[in-house]
Amino acid sequence: MKILITGHAGFIGFHTAKRLLERGDSVVGIDSLNDYYDPKIKQDRLSMLDSIAKSAIGKYVSIQGNIADKALLMNIFSKHMPDRVINLAAQAGVRYSITNPEAYVESNLVGFANLLEACRHHGNPHLTYASTSSVYGANTKLPFSETDGTNHPLQFYAATKKANELMAHSYSHLFKLPTTGLRFFTVYGPWGRPDMALFMFTKNILAGEPIHVFNNGNHTRDFTYVEDIVEGVIRASDQIAEADLSWDGLAPNPSTSSAPYRIFNIGNSNPVSLMNYIEAIEISLKKKAIIDFKPLQPGDVPNTYADTKLLETAVKYTPATPVKEGVSRFVEWYKKYYNT
Repeated sequence: MKILITGHAGFIGFHTAKRLLERGDSVVGIDSLNDYYDPKIKQDRLSMLDSIAKSAIGKYVSIQGNIADKALLMNIFSKHMPDRVINLAAQAGVRYSITNPEAYVESNLVGFANLLEACRHHGNPHLTYASTSSVYGANTKLPFSETDGTNHPLQFYAATKKANELMAHSYSHLFKLPTTGLRFFTVYGPWGRPDMALFMFTKNILAGEPIHVFNNGNHTRDFTYVEDIVEGVIRASDQIAEADLSWDGLAPNPSTSSAPYRIFNIGNSNPVSLMNYIEAIEISLKKKAIIDFKPLQPGDVPNTYADTKLLETAVKYTPATPVKEGVSRFVEWYKKYYNT
């Protein structure tokens, strides 16, 4: 198949493009290569994709551009006519959305609307897109289920992702565009984002500098290894969303619809305390952390825990990489990449 991946120079986008090329698909990637974090790691990810593509069966095209540029996006669709679209381009980061909401409007709202329009006018290819566990917001009922309410986001980032789900449903209903939204739970692993906790903790521990641990270390997170996320993304993309024939407007299920629309959680379903996560990093580094405890940050959700039964039933897959194993793989990659 020919698959368009937005954000293919990003953390999850890179791993997804890599896996698809390795299995023989053709990949068209678009990424703005913005400077939210050091673009060098993005360039290095693209270099690796270039290397993989040389021996891959499918073709590979990499385009630098912004999905907020509607004309560019329409031209890409007209030229390449993808069979599937996987949207992983977004302005990420919870706290950054508090100080720079405009960046989220451009990428997560304008860009996503452009993508829906491009799909609508170019054959209605199945659109699979990244949402986030942050949409559960003020909900404290654990584990988080796709049938739970998500109307109380705690930061603008989560609000834009919730908006994506609503926008997708409208296009699924009006134009029969098949859409699958995937709520990711705290993704980590090699080639990760430098602004994420695992990256910053590893860097500071190695440098003998304190790590800032918020909520006094009382967080629990459903940490999910990136390769597990990618497996879920690809399986969901391969299986085109269909209308739920049993959907009832008198008792509406938020995770499905009478339109070709669905929502899945992708998480490890095994919450780990932040302190145990830090311990796994310390074990892998063979070095203790200097911990600076801090209060809960604005917009943070104290605990996350994914109910993944819907994903398991639909695509026959359950993420299962243990945190100690995933952290060890990250540390191994980090030391090699930074020659530490």
